[in-house]
Amino acid sequence: MRKHYPDIVRWPPIVRQFSTVKPSVLITKRVFPEAVELLRQHCEVDYEENNTGLTTDKLLERLRGKQAVLCHPNDKFSPEVIAELDGIRIIASVSVGFDHLNIPAATEAGVLVSNTPDVLTDSTADFAFTLLMAAARRLMEGSALLHAGEWKGSYIDFMVGQDIHHRTLGIVGLGRIGQAVARRGRGFSMRVLYSDPVRAPEELERELGAKHVPLEELLRESDFVSVHTLLNDATLRLIGAEEFRLMKPTAIFVNTSRGPVVDEEALVRALEAGEIAGAGLDVFEREPIVHPGLLKLPQATLAPHIASASVDTRRKMSMMAAQNAVAALEGKRPPNLVNPELWTRLAGPKGA
Repeated sequence: MRKHYPDIVRWPPIVRQFSTVKPSVLITKRVFPEAVELLRQHCEVDYEENNTGLTTDKLLERLRGKQAVLCHPNDKFSPEVIAELDGIRIIASVSVGFDHLNIPAATEAGVLVSNTPDVLTDSTADFAFTLLMAAARRLMEGSALLHAGEWKGSYIDFMVGQDIHHRTLGIVGLGRIGQAVARRGRGFSMRVLYSDPVRAPEELERELGAKHVPLEELLRESDFVSVHTLLNDATLRLIGAEEFRLMKPTAIFVNTSRGPVVDEEALVRALEAGEIAGAGLDVFEREPIVHPGLLKLPQATLAPHIASASVDTRRKMSMMAAQNAVAALEGKRPPNLVNPELWTRLAGPKGA
């Protein structure tokens, strides 16, 4: 079982000021070098400098004696893993999503958790619209045709797709990224609908020109459906066979949130049956495995989870995770804390 470490936020300030022992941090997978340099200025760094990452057993072994860990979405911190942690003060994830981390277990164990929100909002929204446009205009099909040397000329209904301008865009989940996608839709003169358990303030709805509707109505009326929800018990397989049957046969479905939000088998069947016209996907149920049915469908535009993969965004994500870790190790509140109730408990009302 995890031995509870005397949390650094409870140390008297003078102890932190004059302590000469550097804390130690594990980086589980390659990050941008600026983040490594920042950590080395404050910590002893154990860096797994590759793109493969660590198995659970190796992860636990390398975490012995560490006070912080910079992790990635492929690092699974289940309750069982968290129970084995000894002395870890913060898990700083290089991601906006944190479904790979069991937050209640971490909070119970006294481990702070941080993520990297907002910095990837626009990059992800750009990519969601990239998938939307590529699927609507059959870009990948046309590109494959050209590369295969099979283009013999054009005719009136050659490679015809769906218009984007002046159509209806349905956004499932109006968080930061959903809002950014709505703004892009407005640039194409689209009608914007959204479904979210929490309705947005009226002023935001006016700014986005967005109308709040039930999910069923959104699916029936939208020409494009773009998903931007967190993954949790309520959203697991939120979109399945019944939802695809509600959509227009000309509709395009886009997912840049999390793969398990969608029933992939149901999506394959919907595409095969012509219940929807196409899909643009950056995330999958069992990454990096992709449903073989999707790989066979020309109307499925697929990307390998790269919505945030711009140089600037990935650099900022790496730096933000490092800054979160350094703050916690210095007894300060991490800027992007996922479990703030733990900080309140450890630091007291003045540190909240």
